[in-house]
Amino acid sequence: MRNRTIVALAATLFSTAAAAAPEFVDRGPQQAAGHQYTGGWEHFVGGGVAVFDCNDDGFPEILAAGGDSRSTLLINRIERPGGTLRFEPSNQPALALSGITGAYPLDIDGDGITDLAVLRVGENRLLKGKARCTFVDANEAWRFDGLDGWTTAFSATWEDAREFPTLAFGNYVDRDDPSGPFFACDDNHLFRPEGRHYGPVERLTPGFCALSMLFTDWGRKGRQDLRISNDRHYFVRGGQEQLWRITPQARLYDETDGWRSLSIWGMGIASRDLDGDGLPEVFLTSMGDQKMRSLEAGPAKPTYEDVSLKNGTTASAPYLGNEGRPSTGWHAAFGDVDNNGLDDLFIAKGNVNQMPDAAMRDPNNLLLQLEMGRFVEHGEQAGIATTERARGAALVDLNRDGLLDLVINNRRAGLELHENVSVSTGSWLAVDIHQPKPNTDAVGAWIEVSDGHRTWHREITVGGGHAGGSRDYQHFGTGSSSDLKLRAIWPDGTPSPWYRVPARSHIRLERGQSPEVVNFSTNPAD
Repeated sequence: MRNRTIVALAATLFSTAAAAAPEFVDRGPQQAAGHQYTGGWEHFVGGGVAVFDCNDDGFPEILAAGGDSRSTLLINRIERPGGTLRFEPSNQPALALSGITGAYPLDIDGDGITDLAVLRVGENRLLKGKARCTFVDANEAWRFDGLDGWTTAFSATWEDAREFPTLAFGNYVDRDDPSGPFFACDDNHLFRPEGRHYGPVERLTPGFCALSMLFTDWGRKGRQDLRISNDRHYFVRGGQEQLWRITPQARLYDETDGWRSLSIWGMGIASRDLDGDGLPEVFLTSMGDQKMRSLEAGPAKPTYEDVSLKNGTTASAPYLGNEGRPSTGWHAAFGDVDNNGLDDLFIAKGNVNQMPDAAMRDPNNLLLQLEMGRFVEHGEQAGIATTERARGAALVDLNRDGLLDLVINNRRAGLELHENVSVSTGSWLAVDIHQPKPNTDAVGAWIEVSDGHRTWHREITVGGGHAGGSRDYQHFGTGSSSDLKLRAIWPDGTPSPWYRVPARSHIRLERGQSPEVVNFSTNPAD
């Protein structure tokens, strides 16, 4: 028994030592062109970040929502793979809109070029992507009714073989309700395609002030249902988190389905299989305790248990200073920042504005996962523990060096652009999968990577986070493993063969073809 205790203690100490490696340097002051997310009450929420390659050079661009200020499109000018982050702003007329709360990149029309779903206080816009990072308004062409609400959440999925995706827009308080803001949460909206345009809006009622939503195949049943995280500050009572069953007539899951009521100040959703069982855990940001949720008894029912205390992810109060008031979580993202094979967790933190019951100086979290599923705080050591009012964010490899970088959009403070400069990390694999149109990004597919001892499972989704997302390579940290196999389970359930692939490589997998290693050259100016 004593020997086993010593071995277990040594393993814990080794894991803790290994977790000391991640380190970031903020390049934002030199790169972000003075960008800030600004505005009054309607921009206390929102502030999303979208990351996508819009000039087809292999290096991703950044779009940061501006609120009352102009949104900023930063073009990636990194000189070579692994080079120091370097971006420059671009003036894009289609993005010169007021009231942008966030944006999500996706390929709506199946032409392989990134389009944008733009969320606004006002009419939402669908922008069709063109060459060289240009966009045109497509609301009229695609018969999309952007309405005139206060939109703060978005997700998309493909139903069956439809030519366009099904789009869900989540709305906050109904600004036209004279009795608001309390008890005045707006309905959410579902848009289903009719051929290559959109039909009438379907209302998802009741709405409870959505701040994040995600289409996800939570039980691996071959259908993505819609999870919505809601802010109880304005629904006050009677509201809860929601899961909509997306069938021809959408309906809410309830207690007869195994759904348990949960009411939180819901602001962001992150989803990732953390324990290797092929079923995604769900992380929900909130004010006070954050919530890590896991399926209690497998995929049969959406019955979730809270595992936050057990794995150390409550992140309920600031870990710096002497603040005793609760933290406020916004965007959340999983990603293996040290490539040890275990996904870590970033949480953007910040007071709503001057809310006296919440912490004013609220550092962002970087929770490193250790063996046995425990997480430990590493934000201060990593250099990302800034205390501005953070909102949206993105955890993406911006310079193609195999390390995840970090973008943070702040309310009334400068954009942060943290380059991952860690020097002692494990191996990795980056995967980009595609299939023929209409659903070129294979939304709803699963990627599986195996080293022969364990398997990493990753669902392809559009949505979640807080008001922003990424269209980019799926990054897998693989630790010491270099002998890897890869396969895709396509949205229709068809599995590809297992392919051997080299570690520390970017892989493009086209349906029906063998994987291709992508070699990035220098980043040319366009």
